[in-house]
Amino acid sequence: MTDDERMQRIDDLLTHVWMVRTFLKHSEEIEDDEELAEIMRKLYDYTHSLGAAWSAQDSEAYLQQARKKFHRLRKATEQFAEIQPDVSMHMNYQMARRSLETALRDIAAVLEVDEQA
Repeated sequence: MTDDERMQRIDDLLTHVWMVRTFLKHSEEIEDDEELAEIMRKLYDYTHSLGAAWSAQDSEAYLQQARKKFHRLRKATEQFAEIQPDVSMHMNYQMARRSLETALRDIAAVLEVDEQA
């Protein structure tokens, strides 16, 4: 896979991250849960941090930034997986957790980093 293909694949996977972020942003539960709000901000920060390199189609800068900020995505995913059952067991929350975990795993594979590190 070329760097341009890696960048494209990660950007495709970020659609999952963005949709989970949007779901959380508009959920009633976020109004009373600072940890959930923090997770939503971390998801936004990771996605947003890649925007300039994506706009410039600079795969080298994109992949460098994706690796540099990966720990934020990992932390947000871990936090959400941990608190999700307490926040809500509704299927929407369960699917949001699964979507985020899938995106994390697949982004880690593209970046060739350990998703658990």
